[in-house]
Amino acid sequence: MPHPSSSPSSPRQPLRLARVLLPFGLLLLVSLLVLHGRPPGARSGADPAALFLSLSPGANASIAADLRALTAGPHLAGTPGAAGVTAHVHARFRVAGLRTLTREYAPLLSYRAHASLALLAADRSLLARLSTDEPADPDRRVVRPYHAYSPSGAAVAEAVFVNLCREEDLAALDRLGVSLRGRIAVTVRGCGYRGGVVARAAGKGAVAVLIAGHADGGVERGAVLLGGPGDPLTPGWAAADGAERLGFDHEAVRRRFPTIPSMPVSADTAAAIVRSLGGPALPPEWRAGLGLGLGLEGHAGGVGPGPTLVNFTYQEDRKMATIKDIFAIIKGYQEPDRYVILGNHRDAWTYGAVDPNSGTAALLDVACRLGIMLRSGWTPRRTIILSSWDAEEFGMIGSTEWVEENLGDLQSKAVAYLNVDCAVQGMGLFAGSTPQLDKLLIDVTRQVKDPDVEGKTVHDTWSTMNGGINIERLARTDSDFAPFLHHAGIPCVDLYYGKEFPGYHTALDSYNWMEKHGDPLFLRHLAITEIWGLLALRLADDLVLPFDYQTYASQLQEHTNVLADMVNNSQSVSIINGFINDLSSAATEVQKEAKELKLLDIHDGHDLMRRRLLNDRLMLAERSFLHAEGLQGRTWYKHLLYSPPEDYESELSFFPGIADAISRSGKQSAKQQQAVVRQELWRVTMAIQRAANVLRGEFGAHNKPINFRGEFGAHNKPINFSVSVAP
Repeated sequence: MPHPSSSPSSPRQPLRLARVLLPFGLLLLVSLLVLHGRPPGARSGADPAALFLSLSPGANASIAADLRALTAGPHLAGTPGAAGVTAHVHARFRVAGLRTLTREYAPLLSYRAHASLALLAADRSLLARLSTDEPADPDRRVVRPYHAYSPSGAAVAEAVFVNLCREEDLAALDRLGVSLRGRIAVTVRGCGYRGGVVARAAGKGAVAVLIAGHADGGVERGAVLLGGPGDPLTPGWAAADGAERLGFDHEAVRRRFPTIPSMPVSADTAAAIVRSLGGPALPPEWRAGLGLGLGLEGHAGGVGPGPTLVNFTYQEDRKMATIKDIFAIIKGYQEPDRYVILGNHRDAWTYGAVDPNSGTAALLDVACRLGIMLRSGWTPRRTIILSSWDAEEFGMIGSTEWVEENLGDLQSKAVAYLNVDCAVQGMGLFAGSTPQLDKLLIDVTRQVKDPDVEGKTVHDTWSTMNGGINIERLARTDSDFAPFLHHAGIPCVDLYYGKEFPGYHTALDSYNWMEKHGDPLFLRHLAITEIWGLLALRLADDLVLPFDYQTYASQLQEHTNVLADMVNNSQSVSIINGFINDLSSAATEVQKEAKELKLLDIHDGHDLMRRRLLNDRLMLAERSFLHAEGLQGRTWYKHLLYSPPEDYESELSFFPGIADAISRSGKQSAKQQQAVVRQELWRVTMAIQRAANVLRGEFGAHNKPINFRGEFGAHNKPINFSVSVAP
């Protein structure tokens, strides 16, 4: 029986109702889709940068608390003390609400087993036993001074004072008729990588090296491993459990280790040796260093050798140790396969208040803020990875093993790596980067309050410091950006406050020093945290990656001009200029395209794909500067523009292959010099051309012939590639 309310016309009523409800349903569906398609940050109604900065009040106190906890005791990688700091970082990442991961490796680490020093008379009778301890650590709370990877050895020999052990110092000894062969070199720390100092002395025939600390009582520990970062037994692949490991007799392993033992000693110990020396008088220009470094003001003795002898014994303890990297991951909502990576190492030679845990405390504050932002509804467009590296002090091992293990993934997906090691060691911002990130870095500093000058921004004070903003190029291997840039070709930034720290790698690197001298109010820590976080947010959230390759081209032109001035035949370098101009043109085209894409619909599928393709070109252009086979004789280093030169005293901090060719030219004939330098110039030129092609997103279209022979002068005359030295 029909329902009482039914009528012959009732089938039309649902149709009318559908006509009324359908528009509302479609409107609701579209609204949901639009809402779902919007950046989550837009849903929270807050600008990510403004939200990040709004969390600054009180952050300096939490940073100070973290630093106090991190520096409560020594925590050298592979030792029991490292576990507490590892647990603290892991717990803080988790408390921030971030997804955490860990990765363990088992590299070869090196520790001090035994060391002794004594001063003997010429007849080998004992004059004095010399301390191998650090005056600043009378209770031996931290690891006793040593050089990681110094080989075991013993020597009873005359000593020679070599000042800073630079090439010019060794040349001065030659002029004095003093040889290092068979003798112990005593040097003052202060010039270049300590491993390079040891290698330089060994090359002159020294049997051991003692590197003096400073008159403040500190003794600088450190590694002397040669040939690049990473585990010496697994060059180019990760030191994971079960991985192949080369033997100690393998050539690739043997050349990683110094051939003679070395050790850092206190200024008092070094002064006792220097005071006992006879021989030719100290060069006048060395005496100031003696006063500053060893407290021997006015000393006018000799450089040696003898007449006393030094009895030196060192026993190394090499062992495979477990290290742990820790990661916090914030997955991007639109491009989860594009990574913005922030990194700091947490292992320290002693307490590590400056190196590295000022940076660790800043990283934990970044993690805390990002966790709060996530809970407020923000999510980054691209994935952000926070990284806490282990065993950096042994040669960037934690970061290098991870990069080597994930090289393919990182080279195809990593946008940039942002490094902070010693976040605060004094006053004034110092920064290094690959050139396409310069403009972004400068822009970000305009948003951050200066920690030392009321009413100013970091940019204001940075631009007036030392004659203006000076951004360093990262052609050094002393922190965790090295594997990312030099091996993987990933754009990098390195940040720190204060040019240098006198207590570097000593027991003086304590929370007490930071609280009293380095940053009493922890406002410099706060500034670094804000710069670091804002850089990450821009790289993770900008529609188009904020890379400026016009700056890169300008920097390459400056490098070329410097090289032309240094080389006696500047015409040989001019071949690079045309390709730099092409890179500049490609950069201009990309800038124009980026402006257009920023104005398009952020939800349109076609426009999303166009932006994605442009961002990939911007991201991948840096990889063009890699050479698959690496530098000549140093194959781990792939970057042709900013890997470190082989010669630690090289005047070139760019074009490492060319720098190496110049430094080796004294051992080659003129014809060989010409061929080697020509090959390195060709490599650089091809890399620049590749970068221009990648930015344009096309195969090489110009097919421009490169006539190196014509550029190098007529009639194949030998070209002198020696460095010009001003009179």
